[in-house]
Amino acid sequence: MHEVKFGLFILPADAAEGLEEAQLAEAQGYYSVSHNDHFYSPLGSPEHPQLECFTILTAMGAVTQTIKLVPAVIAHSFRNPALLAKIATSVDIVTQGRLICGLGAGWQGPEYEAHDYPFPPIKQRLEELDETIQILKAMWTQDEPAFTGKHYKVHHAYNNPRSIQKPHPPIMLGGSGTGLLKIAAREADILNIIPPTGQNKDFINDPAATVKFDMATLKSRIAKLHQNCRDIGRDPAEIELGGLTFLALSHDADDPNLRKAATRLGFPDYASAQRAPVALLGTPDEVKAELRRRIDETGVTYYILAGTSLETRELFASEVMPAFKN
Repeated sequence: MHEVKFGLFILPADAAEGLEEAQLAEAQGYYSVSHNDHFYSPLGSPEHPQLECFTILTAMGAVTQTIKLVPAVIAHSFRNPALLAKIATSVDIVTQGRLICGLGAGWQGPEYEAHDYPFPPIKQRLEELDETIQILKAMWTQDEPAFTGKHYKVHHAYNNPRSIQKPHPPIMLGGSGTGLLKIAAREADILNIIPPTGQNKDFINDPAATVKFDMATLKSRIAKLHQNCRDIGRDPAEIELGGLTFLALSHDADDPNLRKAATRLGFPDYASAQRAPVALLGTPDEVKAELRRRIDETGVTYYILAGTSLETRELFASEVMPAFKN
């Protein structure tokens, strides 16, 4: 089993806040810091502050030493694949090999349309994602990178200097749909398993999808991934399993803020929210016990924690994380 890891998903309002939060996360012992890839945040109104993903992660990397930088996740079609390869390579170099390249097929249709990006059906977006990965790998590993596909092609796409990490930065795919799982079985080093985003909403803003994505569903998605791996002769254990998880902690088991968090996510009752793979709610002892159960039952070992206050992050770091240190 992979080492248990905890990352933070943060959306700072400005650069100064982002750099401070990244430094604090590193000091607290978090494995990674993540930022999403949007023109405007799906977690607030379109007017809510939203920094460009690679820019703020690079800035965070410049003021830290060890913490991983993990876009969660890059919408591959916002950048030409060759440009994406060059950007990702440069971030890995600047941060001395700390990039994990999180990628997805994109999902927020109105955002694409508002910024004059095509938003084809999911089948085509997945085809494009697959070809993007082929170009990334070619430009990370080949002396004279070349690729010709249905949607993209490159030739003599030189990419020097190469990434620090060899043969290339780890690839983390985000999603849980059937098509994505097929690509992940072939290409992913990490799979960040999240509920479907087919309604132009992420799970925090889609109560129906959030509640439906229960432990049984998560296990079925993992089983499908593993079967896909076996079908192509790949050891399923090669793929690290992760997930984006909403976290709320309190020393008081009856804290009304914990119940509010469950209600916000759409759960009919608090107990259901505590058992859901998209949430970690409760006291430090309750969350430790729940994490142990999930790790044993699912093999998910990389948790990117969202929705956290500074107080919750400190409480998790000081009273939960030490229980999972090797």
